[in-house]
Amino acid sequence: MKTRKFQTVSSPSIADTLLARSASTVRSSATGSSSLQEEILRGSSKLELRRYVRSLKKQFTHEELIEQSSMLIRRVQEHPRLRSAETVLLYNSLPDEVYTHALIRQLHAEGKTVLLPVVVSETEMEIRHYTSPSSFKESSYGILEPVGEAFTDFPSITFALIPGMAFDAARHRLGRGKGYYDRFLPLLTNAYKLGICFPFQSLPSIPIDEYDQLVDEVIC
Repeated sequence: MKTRKFQTVSSPSIADTLLARSASTVRSSATGSSSLQEEILRGSSKLELRRYVRSLKKQFTHEELIEQSSMLIRRVQEHPRLRSAETVLLYNSLPDEVYTHALIRQLHAEGKTVLLPVVVSETEMEIRHYTSPSSFKESSYGILEPVGEAFTDFPSITFALIPGMAFDAARHRLGRGKGYYDRFLPLLTNAYKLGICFPFQSLPSIPIDEYDQLVDEVIC
């Protein structure tokens, strides 16, 4: 008697299913539909959400993301907390993040003390002064980071612009999974923490852990 062999086929993840269904929707509207977002969150892990958001980003060219960035950065520039701040923490944007390079130069030219994060290990980051466009070196992670000594006067920072893979309506942040900002943000006791992301990175809800940090407001 012959034994029949059955091949086990794993079910696609929720994120995989939604990626297939949402490709054209996101390209046409620059935002995921609320119904798709709700489906993503039913049992989805942070890992699945990161995969989903990364795939959405790939549907836009770098130029399109720059164009979307200009509208978001304009809102940052007009924010009263930024206008009144003297020492600010920004971030030197990666190609798939809201573009900040011009904002960094602008605020430095206005006389503000501009600080940028620098990854120093697998678990830690520090911040350093931005002094000029030529004061960068490429890190082992391929990120342009300012050179110089670490800045440690954290109470003097009164405004911080925080990137994220996604944010939700409750101001929870989904990072890239290393926990750099979750460990660092508690040090910014006097800073107004403004999260920023593209519209398609805004989710109704994000699963949270004990050490996840809230921001004060989100622009998306």
